[in-house]
Amino acid sequence: MSGHLPVMLAEVLATLAPRDGATYCDGTFGGGGYADAILQAARCTLYAIDRDPEAIARGAVLAARHPGRLHLVEGRFGDMLPLLEARGVSRLDGVVLDLGVSSFQLDQPERGFSFRADGPLDMRMEKAGRSAQDLVNSLTESELADMLFTLGEERHARRIARAIVAARREAPITTTLRLAEIIRAVTPRDPSGIDRATRSFQALRLAVNDELGEVERGLAGAVQLLAPGGRLVVVAFHSLEDRIVKRFMAQAAGRAGGASRHDPGALAHPAGTAPFRLLTPKALRPGDAETAANPRARSARLRAIERLALQDAA
Repeated sequence: MSGHLPVMLAEVLATLAPRDGATYCDGTFGGGGYADAILQAARCTLYAIDRDPEAIARGAVLAARHPGRLHLVEGRFGDMLPLLEARGVSRLDGVVLDLGVSSFQLDQPERGFSFRADGPLDMRMEKAGRSAQDLVNSLTESELADMLFTLGEERHARRIARAIVAARREAPITTTLRLAEIIRAVTPRDPSGIDRATRSFQALRLAVNDELGEVERGLAGAVQLLAPGGRLVVVAFHSLEDRIVKRFMAQAAGRAGGASRHDPGALAHPAGTAPFRLLTPKALRPGDAETAANPRARSARLRAIERLALQDAA
């Protein structure tokens, strides 16, 4: 699928290890890169979930290429359990999640995810619900500052929030470039070279789409669906998302305490009887060749766990 480069594809396939006759779920279908590769690697069945209606529409071409084996499901991967159970699927041999925004979404100015080109301040993956424009123009200065600091890890959150509130008194903030210009005008250059608007846009996107909550719900649903030998493979790009994945997988493998608030008890177990094993004691990172060819891969981290058979977990 042109325009989309699936990140760490070789590592994802090697870790997931697709096999004939098995059933998998790609919870973040996006451009279909992982899905296509999994279906080519084995004579398996794949359920592909995406909350973006445009991604589901694009997937029709891929579904036609793999008749009867690719099933497209519109919805959130955080709702994986009920979405698949409604289709008669109660067990999976593997789940792959590629967290964050897709290349297609970033590259469409009209979706409002990026400040590289001017567009409406939207950022809604589902094209429904509150948009980034709604948040920027309605949240209080304190709420804006808290969001930018917590979700964007933005050191200048209070200064940016103050500038946003002052600017919107003159006229509502409705475009990506206007918001980016407001942020750049009140913040110093970042020594790393990252655009000064990056962290604020990231925070807004995470808030609009409840992406961190989605990650926690999706992980909890995935482990409930995995059959013995089934693997959960997650590629994260954002430090907050990766932290959630790292903690969740450590708990699943019995290496950490403190259950997630979204964990429905699937990971509760006495010490030494963990139902999962870590396949990646340390996160896998993309190689130099991939990051040179695809700069968006730079921050990627791959983590994975495998459900053990009952006798192995005992």
